[in-house]
Amino acid sequence: MKRVMLRVAYDGTNYHGWQLQPNVATIESELNEALSGLFREEIRVIGASRTDTGVHALGNIAVFDTNTRMPAEKIAYALNQRLPEDIRVRESVEVEPDFHPRRRSCKKTYEYKILNCEFPQPVYRLYSHFTYARLDVEKMRRAASYLVGEHDFKSFCSVNTVAETTVRTIYDISVVKAGDIISIRVTGSGFLYNMVRIIAGTLIEAGRGRIAPDDMESILKALDRTQAGPTAPACGLTLVEYEYM
Repeated sequence: MKRVMLRVAYDGTNYHGWQLQPNVATIESELNEALSGLFREEIRVIGASRTDTGVHALGNIAVFDTNTRMPAEKIAYALNQRLPEDIRVRESVEVEPDFHPRRRSCKKTYEYKILNCEFPQPVYRLYSHFTYARLDVEKMRRAASYLVGEHDFKSFCSVNTVAETTVRTIYDISVVKAGDIISIRVTGSGFLYNMVRIIAGTLIEAGRGRIAPDDMESILKALDRTQAGPTAPACGLTLVEYEYM
C-alpha cells in the first residue's frame, strides 16, 4: 500500500464543487471513478480544499491509497486519459503514508478576477465577475492592506462556518489591473468558508467608493458578517496553489 499525492487543475463550471454529493457531478466523484477504474480497486481521495460550485483550481491537492505497482509519477499520465477534459492532474508523486493534505502547515493562494469595463466579454464570463461600475484600484489596494497579518476574520466568513476558530493569517494580498481585468491575489495560512469571495466583494465596495479603505479596520473588529461586503460570485475565484512548509 502506498499513498499518492495529486496536484489537480479543473474548470469548476460544470461541477457542484469538490466534495462528494449524491446524484451530482463533483471533482471528487470524477477522481474516485477514474482512479477506481484505472486500478480496479475502490479508491477514495482526500482533498485539501473543498471548493464550491463554480470555483476553479490550478493546483488543488488530493491524496489516495493504492496497492498498484504503477510508479507514482506515471499515474498522472494514465489518469488524464480517463478524466473529462475539464479536469487534469498536473503532477502525481508518492508521499509519506501519514501525509494528510488538510493537516500539514501550508500557504494557500487564491485569485479573484473582476472584468471591469462597459460591456461583458463572453470569453471571460466563466472565469471572472463582471461589473461595469468603474473601480478605483488604488482604494482597493489600500483597503486590502488592512487584512495582512493575523486577524479574527469572523466578519469575512459565512454565517454557516463551523470552524473551531475564525483567526487566520494573510501573508500577502495584492490588487493588480491589466487591461480590463482586476486580479485580487491572496496568500494565507488557511481560509474560512467563502472568506476570499467576501474579501473580494468588500474590496469591490471599496473600489466603488461605498466604503472607505480605512473602514476595513472597523469591519475586522466588528466580528460581524453584516459589516462586510457581499459574497462575490464563485466564477471569478481560482485556487492557484498549495505550498507545504
